[in-house]
Amino acid sequence: MRELMSEFKELRLVGMAGAWEELAANGGSRIEASRWLIEQLLQAEHTDRVMRSIGYQMHAARFPVHRDLAGFDFEQSKVNQKLIRQLADLSFTEEAQNVVFIGGTGTGKTHLATALGVSGITHHSKRVRFFSTVDLVNALEQEKAAGKAGRIALGCCAWIW
Repeated sequence: MRELMSEFKELRLVGMAGAWEELAANGGSRIEASRWLIEQLLQAEHTDRVMRSIGYQMHAARFPVHRDLAGFDFEQSKVNQKLIRQLADLSFTEEAQNVVFIGGTGTGKTHLATALGVSGITHHSKRVRFFSTVDLVNALEQEKAAGKAGRIALGCCAWIW
């Protein structure tokens, strides 16, 4: 059985938590009949918040296009599929390490970078920001000219490709 009070608090529904506690104390078995409905509403609220967060993070990441690993054709590329699948778990971010894709035009660098970023947002709750090399250099130059050098580097996870 789900612990409603902890779910109310996790979702910051303090008023509902207090009201539920009072109703449960006074209502006895009658209030328990409403428990299923409350559980369904809490699940819907949790799901909605997760989906809105993912939508916001996907927009904030500024990906040039939406890509994922399922859409990458490893047969047409010289990319090490095992290594890419290993990178998709994003464990390298825990040690604050970087991944840099280098290659000619049409080799899949942007596709793979975007796919890792999308995975980071949707599966690992990471904050991601996509930069092309040119965009990053320009942003760093603007930052330096404004006397605020280093702010981009100190921000959230930045995926630079």
